[in-house]
Amino acid sequence: MLEKRIKYLLIFFITAMILSGLTAFPIEKGLGFLNSNFGPGTIMENYWPAMSQWIGRVFAGVVNTYHLYPFIAYGTDWLAFAHIVIAIAFIGPLREPVKNIWVVEFGMIACALVLPLALICGPIRGIPFFWILIDCSFGVLGFILLWVTRKYILRSATIYSSNDQ
Repeated sequence: MLEKRIKYLLIFFITAMILSGLTAFPIEKGLGFLNSNFGPGTIMENYWPAMSQWIGRVFAGVVNTYHLYPFIAYGTDWLAFAHIVIAIAFIGPLREPVKNIWVVEFGMIACALVLPLALICGPIRGIPFFWILIDCSFGVLGFILLWVTRKYILRSATIYSSNDQ
């Protein structure tokens, strides 16, 4: 039962990391969709005007930047690549959780580091506070998921070691 829980949590985490990374490749098209459905002039503007305006601003920034300097998109390509590579690292714990618990702990550290990065760099880059909180939520949720995974791995290691004696 513990092994299945560990596998399901890790598969979810790996899938989320890969999907998160893949969304960075078509960032202009994705932002175009968000802008059309939630940006200025949409119903979102009635309910959360700051978010609507932010989506419009980010979309305009990406469109203008990519039009003038298309090579800047290469940075988001590397961001996508990094997400996918980190996700691949979690195949180790998926195969042998106890032996590769360090990968889960590495992931927990990375998730924890999202908070200071967002809280320090966000204001420097002019990111609205509500968006910084959204960014922080990914680190918090990832940390919780990996913490639970680690707890299950440690419990399974204890069960296996007591069975060996």
